[in-house]
Amino acid sequence: MPASPRSSSSGPSRPAPSQGVPSRAGASGSEASGSARGGAEVPDEAVTPLIRGIAVLRRLTEADGAASLSGLERATGLARSTVDRITATLARMGYVRLDGRDAVLAPRLMELGNAYLAALRLPRVLDPYADALADELDESVSLAVCDRDGIRFIHQATRRRAMSLSFRIGDLLPAERTAPGPLFASEWGEEEWNRWRERRAADPEDRGFPAVPARSRPYGGGTDTSALPAAQRPTVGDDFEERAAEAGRSGWALDDQLIEPGLVAVSMPVREAGRIACVVNVVSHTSRHSAADLRETLLPRLRAAVAAMERALELDAQGAPDAPEPLGHGPKPTRSASPARATATTGVTGVIEPGYAEGTAGAGGTGAPAGPGDIADSTRPGDAAGPPNPGDAAGPPNPGDDTGDPAAAGRATERPTERPPTPSGLADWTAASKQELGREFVESLARGLTVITAFGEGRAELSLTAVAQTTGLARATARRALITLEHLGYVTAHDRVFRLTPRVLGLGFPPLSRTTLPEIAAPHLTELSQRLRDSVSLAVLTGAEVQYTGHVSPRGIMSVNLTVGTRLPAYATSLGRAILADLPEARALEVLADGAPEAVTAETMTDPDVFRAELDKIRRSGYALVEGELEQGLRSIAVPVRERGGRVVAAVNVAMHSSRRTAEACVSDVLPELHATATRIEADLRIAGRFRRVQLS
Repeated sequence: MPASPRSSSSGPSRPAPSQGVPSRAGASGSEASGSARGGAEVPDEAVTPLIRGIAVLRRLTEADGAASLSGLERATGLARSTVDRITATLARMGYVRLDGRDAVLAPRLMELGNAYLAALRLPRVLDPYADALADELDESVSLAVCDRDGIRFIHQATRRRAMSLSFRIGDLLPAERTAPGPLFASEWGEEEWNRWRERRAADPEDRGFPAVPARSRPYGGGTDTSALPAAQRPTVGDDFEERAAEAGRSGWALDDQLIEPGLVAVSMPVREAGRIACVVNVVSHTSRHSAADLRETLLPRLRAAVAAMERALELDAQGAPDAPEPLGHGPKPTRSASPARATATTGVTGVIEPGYAEGTAGAGGTGAPAGPGDIADSTRPGDAAGPPNPGDAAGPPNPGDDTGDPAAAGRATERPTERPPTPSGLADWTAASKQELGREFVESLARGLTVITAFGEGRAELSLTAVAQTTGLARATARRALITLEHLGYVTAHDRVFRLTPRVLGLGFPPLSRTTLPEIAAPHLTELSQRLRDSVSLAVLTGAEVQYTGHVSPRGIMSVNLTVGTRLPAYATSLGRAILADLPEARALEVLADGAPEAVTAETMTDPDVFRAELDKIRRSGYALVEGELEQGLRSIAVPVRERGGRVVAAVNVAMHSSRRTAEACVSDVLPELHATATRIEADLRIAGRFRRVQLS
């Protein structure tokens, strides 16, 4: 396995105006318009629609994930018809959702950033160590890589406090205002330093880094500079070259309130093959630690963690199956080891842990995006049948396989299986999309973005031929896409192979990296409610109760009246039973006993033996149907929602008055739609949760 790239040379370049996409005033080296690299002219073979489509994605990212179409028109300088065609194409790919006159980033867009993180390999190996360190220190810990003259986060283990940190995976910060920055800069050459000086001169306020406050306050050095003219006063970052030299000598660096008052951090590099692969950053605030205290108290433990990380990288590069123990004691870090993390079955503060392996889905769960096999059913509002992901080891499922047979649709173990992708999958999908949408579908944009997903774990470096073979694109088409992506700074080329750069994370990852399960499910619940004209809900298990985390009711005189946050006994609800059926029988009965079942109505099931038989039935059928047990006249049917490992983390149901449908009609008419909705939620959850924890509520 190839070693991690040298961070300072693999990041994106400084953009310049191009192709009708104006530069933002004060935009800096790494995050301006998303156009040309270092002021370079656009290559003759560049794909203009791809340049424009990426510009739209960047503007949506800067707008925190949502913007009006007219706002995108103004921000990009593109014609409204061009914006409409680009957003229609992105919606077809599942990368954005069109909500009236607004475009909203969708979780599937994260597959672009996932491709970079998988190819990088560092998150898979090091994230558990960063999480273990955060648990031990009770402080936020992040991993960062160098992105030209900035640093970009690839992992965040944030503590949940009233005074919390808001940095996200993919956020870009100016190197001189961080603790990791001096460490990366200690390896810079003259070219990198000149680029940094040019960016500082062009953007004196750091306006090109929206993740941090403007650099307008004076630097708090020891000399009184108040008498100097404002233009001559030293500002934050003026001593960066000295800090970089010191970091190179000492092997660690501090951030003493350089980003904003009260924020302090200490960093150490993780090296592989003699170069800095990434930097571990421990962040706190001055009410907990001073900068000096960070150095004296936390630095020794940080050193131990870094040593374990470097050993883990070495073993991983050698193909060794076992990593060293973290921090010199305790078991090897795993995603389930932390006592601070609750699961869906113990509390609503639970999280869905990342699943790093590609194409993994547990038994009973599909967890894959809809693909070309679903084109015939993709005209439903909100149903984004995106292109196949060539970088995914398992291809897209076909939700249509079961929907013709109500009995098959109800069997959880017979949900659609994943099939391997074929090189013709993308071509078939783009052809079908073009036929359906006509000129509103921009093929060259879809193909260009798909090139990014060709990279992944074990595919950090790809030749032009490999990209063409992986995606099924013609060699000439793949070549033009790669030329465009290199021009924009999203790939680098060396010795006839291409690598993704950290800048790929700037395509929607920061705003989407905080997406919760209820936010992922919301558009799918709304679409199902609108189609069935019934109430639809999402819930998680907390103790012996279910807590509603999402709810949509149709407009009407009579509907199921529930609000988000409502708790109901799990034993008496279809949502609760759908989740309980996934637990070991002993645990499920323990939850039932904790809930002290009482007869809410004459129909309520309270006998343990009867309840055990009911759970067995739900396990076999894959759904729970409850009639009149919570309230007379209320009928509901629910199916589980699984994370990428196959564990049930929530459930979704449809509830109605018993006069609307018979129980048989619920199974024959509602259940297939309910399963399809759960599959779409799981598909988004699978992508969103690959390299980050997804909060359940």
